[in-house]
Amino acid sequence: MSVMLMVLAAAYGAAAGLLIPRPAHRMAVGPEEEWRSACPAGHPIGGPAGGWLGRGRCPRSGCGAYGPGAAVTAAVTALSCTALAAATGARPELAVWLLMAPVAVLLTVVDWRVHRLPDVLTLPLAAAAAGALYLVARLTGESGAFWRALLGGLALGACYLLLFVVNPAGIGLGDVKLAIGLGIALGWYGWHAVATGGAAGVLTGALYGVGLMWARRGGAKVMPLGPFMILGAFGALLLGAAAA
Repeated sequence: MSVMLMVLAAAYGAAAGLLIPRPAHRMAVGPEEEWRSACPAGHPIGGPAGGWLGRGRCPRSGCGAYGPGAAVTAAVTALSCTALAAATGARPELAVWLLMAPVAVLLTVVDWRVHRLPDVLTLPLAAAAAGALYLVARLTGESGAFWRALLGGLALGACYLLLFVVNPAGIGLGDVKLAIGLGIALGWYGWHAVATGGAAGVLTGALYGVGLMWARRGGAKVMPLGPFMILGAFGALLLGAAAA
């Protein structure tokens, strides 16, 4: 059963990952800019859901793929979903983690490219995590885990808000909003998961920043923290799921 579950999770992750390049291309713009509506050659992007769904490839002659490599996003999402299935098993909350995984990969790509975490992703991610975990709690009777998840989201969001107030040049409000969704997921497995995931995100981001400075390539004032927050939360979520 566990092997079949991992295979299904990998297939789902690969399929979802193939759809990431298009929204990543469209969302990789500055804060005051509108979403991209054309491929790099200027051809309009069309298709289902207003052009948001579909492969990151222009069908026009002479054009090709755009956005991040589809093979890379598919592989990363598939591996992430497989790891989540292996750690969580057939417990109901796995469905929540699998729903969050492609969004987390998309946020990672966008933040890495333009140092931005769009509200249209971070806020719905937190709301969807809370709503889905509420349904899981109703199904399993684990109401305590649900309320702890909500408090975990508020607590981690508050910690990042404090960091933003102290150092607004290093942390953005997008990071604060992302922390709420990550804290909700981590809080399902306990306060140790919230603390571990939050600390790991800050630590890995700090180590990366030090590495850039050491390599004399850290001249930019803003460094994307979102990918490291997601990486830290992912590791803590795997540990929490495996121990549950």
